[in-house]
Amino acid sequence: MLFHVCCGPCFARAGSLLRDEGHDVVAFWYNPNVQPYKEFEARLGAFEEVCRAEDFPAIVDDTYDPERWLRDALEADDRCEACFRDRLTITASLAAGEGFDAFTTTLLASPYQDHELARSLGEEAADVAGVAFLYRDFRDHWKESRKRTFELEVYRQKYCGCIFSERDRFLGEPPVEEPPNRVD
Repeated sequence: MLFHVCCGPCFARAGSLLRDEGHDVVAFWYNPNVQPYKEFEARLGAFEEVCRAEDFPAIVDDTYDPERWLRDALEADDRCEACFRDRLTITASLAAGEGFDAFTTTLLASPYQDHELARSLGEEAADVAGVAFLYRDFRDHWKESRKRTFELEVYRQKYCGCIFSERDRFLGEPPVEEPPNRVD
């Protein structure tokens, strides 16, 4: 199972859940949306620390191309959709090319992400690449994951990753402390 990881805190529990179910999990870092570069480095470091602490093999694509990412996001009707599509398409392609049975993503772990968008784009990417997409709602384990990252003393980010989400958190969006109430 190739597991796209947006950040260490979202992966800390979700990866273990799948491993406990018998999946061989390989963590995959690909997040060109994260800005600025110091934030990218901090999140990559947290990803690597969680993988070491939890004993997960990892694949890292540390491509940092903010110009391409910003151009794609600004040209899209929905920047979050463009961002999710990019990361899930790359993950599905890698999973198919490297012989993984399936892939999934921590975008399904965060209570702050558009869960249904991540699900539909994951399924779409799977169809195109010819590899299975494992849908799982990991949101119920968000607090456990957060607790684990406190124990590990790893970096926990304050915004989704892109410069737009950084802006939004200063313009009245709630800080990333507790998830909003959600209705399933």
